[in-house]
Amino acid sequence: MIPNPCIEVQTSPEDRPSIPAWFAEVVIMTQHLATKGLLEAFAHQVRLVRGRFGTYEPIDFLALLMGYAISGERTLADFFERLAPFEAAFMALFGRRCLPHRSSLSRFLTAVDRPCLEAFRTLFEKHSFADGWTAESIGGLWDREGRRYIVFDVDATRQAARQRALPTAAELPPPRRRLDAVCAPGYTGRKRGEVVRTRTTALQMHTRQWVGTYAGRGNGDYRDELASALQAITAYLKYFALPPEVAQVASRRAVWRRSGDCSAHTGRCVLADAGARLSALGASSDPGGVGSSTDSQGNRDEHR
Repeated sequence: MIPNPCIEVQTSPEDRPSIPAWFAEVVIMTQHLATKGLLEAFAHQVRLVRGRFGTYEPIDFLALLMGYAISGERTLADFFERLAPFEAAFMALFGRRCLPHRSSLSRFLTAVDRPCLEAFRTLFEKHSFADGWTAESIGGLWDREGRRYIVFDVDATRQAARQRALPTAAELPPPRRRLDAVCAPGYTGRKRGEVVRTRTTALQMHTRQWVGTYAGRGNGDYRDELASALQAITAYLKYFALPPEVAQVASRRAVWRRSGDCSAHTGRCVLADAGARLSALGASSDPGGVGSSTDSQGNRDEHR
């Protein structure tokens, strides 16, 4: 090696961890939420009543969950390990001081009740539906008489989990599976597993906006999930001053048959009661008609 007097190399025995690559994305996200007033709303409008809650608030755990989702780390353990040298700076982004422990996060998720979850959901819907969109830019479908329709897709996916056999003996305590709180026996389809969890999502098809997401053990509660999805769709239309009649909801959940009491008619009734129409996948009220569609970029196409 040719010596160069202009170069100096200094070393130190102290650990100086590198900043995670995803930390910049967390900074951008928190600044956006702070500008929109969401961080302050989360801190003051979301409450969870729970004994031995300590000094933590729901905003502390929301910060953890958002950071974990953005980081892309494989497990929570990897996320906490990577975040440990920068926990003070990370929590300062959310206006907080202490990073909750992993066990505290687990207890919080166990204790979350429906009112707390709905408060989070309402705030997200209020600030995300109309952000950057107008009634003209969200697209739609027009029939030959000029009537406009907004198409929403309410669909469910399932994830199966494998369960290994547990030892059973008279001298052993009764076995207890941690997945029992989130999974239950159900329809697995082509997936291998003994228990499943179902997640239902509502998607605006023209802009690809996520309107809502709901999950449940096993096959889930299709009536409650359809009603919740339709409630979110109604709120979405209200933000743009559109009547409920413009909603066209396509849902495969409505034609799944579970425990002998679900049918396409049942799904239509659930949605019709809330003031919207259910269009089964592949069905059309005017199969031979000529209509037009417009996407979120304003491109309009005639189709037969």
